[in-house]
Amino acid sequence: MANSQAMCTSFKQDLMNGLHAFGSSVIRAATTKDTFNGALYLASGSLGAATTAYSATSELAATGNYTAGGNAFTTATAPTTSGTTAIFTPSASLVFTNLTSSGSFDTVLVYNNTAAGKNAVSVHTFGAQTVTAGTFTLTMPVNDASNALIRIA
Repeated sequence: MANSQAMCTSFKQDLMNGLHAFGSSVIRAATTKDTFNGALYLASGSLGAATTAYSATSELAATGNYTAGGNAFTTATAPTTSGTTAIFTPSASLVFTNLTSSGSFDTVLVYNNTAAGKNAVSVHTFGAQTVTAGTFTLTMPVNDASNALIRIA
């Protein structure tokens, strides 16, 4: 068997677990996992691939039982691999109870609430929603190489 160029699959999982820090400005003294939140954004927002951090700009207003910064994800399931893909899906749906939205919203920003600065992880869009005194639930996908919320192939 000949050598072949590839990124090691275990590295992808280790990256998601915060094991590797290639920059001298990153110091990882804690051994506990970080807290990740999901914040809801108005349909008029402009989040996307260039989003680098959580911001209150275009977020639902902190009224109607919505808290600025959103809700914490349940992360009981650790990142893992499936084939050559590193995968992670929160272990429970993200639920906003008794929510009355301040406008039409269609986006959730997943971000690391423990890290400061460039803490955006991913932006997920869905059909525009308005909720009045109801429960809004974002059901998490199956945690596999084709569907996991976060996949590094």
